[in-house]
Amino acid sequence: MTDKIITEVIGGELSPEEIEIYTNQLKEKHADRVISKIVFKVDGEYVDTECHFSDTKPFDRIRRITGYLVGTLDRFNDGKRAEEHDRVKHTVS
Repeated sequence: MTDKIITEVIGGELSPEEIEIYTNQLKEKHADRVISKIVFKVDGEYVDTECHFSDTKPFDRIRRITGYLVGTLDRFNDGKRAEEHDRVKHTVS
């Protein structure tokens, strides 16, 4: 089963054949992703593409702790874990 890809053309016109060619190229380029929408931005002879993917996965929380970007603390030694524990935590309302 193939999902229908929504296409939108901004700033000019593209023939159905051009849209099909660009779409097939993008499907090949992003073969590991599921494209849900493609926006074609026409500027004279240039066409920019913007892909929207339906297989977007939620990201892990990334925190900046003492100069490091981390998702989890499992790789920190005891000293870094203590630093994280002692930090003043602020809430977002």
